Amino acid sequence: MEYLLVKFQESRGVVVDGISEGVTNQALELEGGFHSVTLEAPPDFTTELHEFILRKTSVISPRVISFEKA
Repeated sequence: MEYLLVKFQESRGVVVDGISEGVTNQALELEGGFHSVTLEAPPDFTTELHEFILRKTSVISPRVISFEKA
């Protein structure tokens, strides 16, 4: 398993590969490989979509993706 931490200034649902997988600011456990990540509505954030390869992570060193308030 691999780990992803999606940062945003407030709690918001995290959508990974089109599926709701958890909330921002908490480590998510995912399969390794190519993923796309966005946040649930409202669309008041930037960048709209992050695409990346998830590998070589751990629970104490997750991949970090950040969204900013628009």
